[in-house]
Amino acid sequence: MCKKVAPAITESYQEVFRTKSGCIYQSDVEKSLLVEFANKIARFDIRCLQRLKNAVFSINLAEMATDTSRTTDVEIISLCACEHCYVLTLREIINFRELLAGAFVMFELNSIIQERIYSIPVYA
Repeated sequence: MCKKVAPAITESYQEVFRTKSGCIYQSDVEKSLLVEFANKIARFDIRCLQRLKNAVFSINLAEMATDTSRTTDVEIISLCACEHCYVLTLREIINFRELLAGAFVMFELNSIIQERIYSIPVYA
């Protein structure tokens, strides 16, 4: 779950993926992920991070970019059971998508590597 306490990036956190606009860290000890983006650091568990990714990727960027009304200047992203809220512009949403997509690729890559390493048969 998300926690309201302002998290600190300690030595127990390992960098998962970094872009110019942010970074995602993982701690196996604390079983949490830190998302550093849009001038804030937020702690999530993997389920909340997946919900955040789904929310960010569900935004229609083409519609947001072409709509001239002032109501589409920013998008507010808020998750149920989470006290973190992001108010993002079109550029920030694109950057956040890049950060989240890269992190999930790294998670998948790590799973593939672990599967390959530990599934090698041992011959007698």
